Amino acid sequence: MCPSTRCEDRAVAGFTLIEALIALAVVAVTLTAIGSLMAATVRSTASIDQQVSLVETARAIETGLPDRGDLAVGSFSGDRDGFRWRVDVLPFVANFVDARLPTPWIPQTVVITVRSPTGRTLRLDTIRLQRRVDQ
Repeated sequence: MCPSTRCEDRAVAGFTLIEALIALAVVAVTLTAIGSLMAATVRSTASIDQQVSLVETARAIETGLPDRGDLAVGSFSGDRDGFRWRVDVLPFVANFVDARLPTPWIPQTVVITVRSPTGRTLRLDTIRLQRRVDQ
């Protein structure tokens, strides 16, 4: 037989198998939560990166548009770094604009559409004013 103090030391020294399994389960749940959070972060970062690329391409195309006097009604398209783009220039039509009024400007609708290599699309609608020729 062992003295009573030695037996008590053995009984409280170390972990039981149940305690070790519970600790492993807690670690596994924590790692799973961290892993899913990291996966969501990577997906979000990729989505944001793709959106920024679309916006930057649209801005570059908008910056490269011809001057007001040279921007004619019609469409043109192209490819830039794998991004397909199209520009449509249309007459601006709205019920609050009367084309018969004598103004020095003619509004035009400019629609810039950019499609990424993955198929994601960005459409930018804007209005440009063109000087009226007959004035």
